Amino acid sequence: AVAWDASSCVGRDRDRLWFKSEGERTSDATEEFELQALYSRAVSPYWNLQLGWRGDFQPAKERNWATVAFEGLAPGFIETEAALFLRSGAAAARVKIAYDLHLSQRTVLAPNLEVDWYSQDDPANGLGSGLARSELGLRLRYEWHRQFAPYIGLNWHSLYGDTADLAKAEGDKSRDLQWVAGLRVWF
Repeated sequence: AVAWDASSCVGRDRDRLWFKSEGERTSDATEEFELQALYSRAVSPYWNLQLGWRGDFQPAKERNWATVAFEGLAPGFIETEAALFLRSGAAAARVKIAYDLHLSQRTVLAPNLEVDWYSQDDPANGLGSGLARSELGLRLRYEWHRQFAPYIGLNWHSLYGDTADLAKAEGDKSRDLQWVAGLRVWF
């Protein structure tokens, strides 16, 4: 399996245009693909308000969402992103938190958590209403330079409620532990 989580921005500190993409490809098929285009405005020294569009391009059904999000540093330097996604008759929410624990000047242990919630069932895309899924990760990276850091780690994926039932009906697991290896780059 190959997964990606990428973002890029254009602009200055106060006003930016963000492009974000994440997805997963397995067995020559794209399992998930999400793209976001967001206008970001600094509302305080550590927080940004983001407004824009999210598109889900999954094999079963394409969906478009209006997006409202807050992104920034919570007390204790916890990277936080809380987003609300709206489309006709439906809503979704996502919360992501991450923290960098510096073990040395170059070695960083990075736990992260992502939780998704949906207001209604979407069986075509394997999503049930309520708490749908979570991902708990732990990555150990070595920063040769701040901009270039290979990592290894673990991801624990969990599906809940109707989403777990839909996955089991398709023959998929509702819980999965994955080893991950990758490269974190920025410039």
